[in-house]
Amino acid sequence: MTSPESQSPAPQPEPESKYRVYRSVPAIAGGVLLLAIAGWLGIDALVSGEGRTQWLTLALMLLIVPLVVAFTLRPAVYAGDDRLRIRNPFRVIVLPWGQVASLKSAYSNEVLTESGAKYQLWAVPVSLRARKKAARREMRATAQVRRSMGRDEGRGSALGMSAGMGQGLLGGGPESEGPARAETDRIMDELRGLHEARHQVETAQGEVTVRWAYEVVGPAVAGVVLVAILLAVG
Repeated sequence: MTSPESQSPAPQPEPESKYRVYRSVPAIAGGVLLLAIAGWLGIDALVSGEGRTQWLTLALMLLIVPLVVAFTLRPAVYAGDDRLRIRNPFRVIVLPWGQVASLKSAYSNEVLTESGAKYQLWAVPVSLRARKKAARREMRATAQVRRSMGRDEGRGSALGMSAGMGQGLLGGGPESEGPARAETDRIMDELRGLHEARHQVETAQGEVTVRWAYEVVGPAVAGVVLVAILLAVG
């Protein structure tokens, strides 16, 4: 007879870590609009065109649609507890946090690996306009706090204490939220924090893998070949 200990159920595998997904909403909106325009023009050319025009339209759509999808709808960044998965227009890069050296923000957001390789984050584009807008918002908030502090200093002690408490409540909002930052800069801050927390973890080690997106490259190359053949044949 087996003992109760031997009948204990086998341990269940731990669930996979969830990913935080980052994508560019303006790029998605622009991609949907471009696909709608391309579909409308393409269908119109197929219906009203004749002979060679129809074949050339099909070849151009085979070329244009994958490229629009690649540069607008496809890019995404998946940040997990152990790995950073980057889905760029033509490649998918999987980076264990242990292989990430730093995350750099300048005119583009990039990941630098321990081996010196550099990969751009297409889904997290840098917006200089958003940065300037955030800087102006921060300057206005700082000026407002300084004006409020100046008014408090000119009041009596009792009134000043009351006003100071009120100012503490009023100023606590912006200060608790931290300085104004552009959306993509806040995303990079989150990724840097995750990298710093998980860089030395054992499960976050491994090799960098890079895979070409043949589901995008294949149709685009086929479209280029078809267009070239049709133009050469005349």
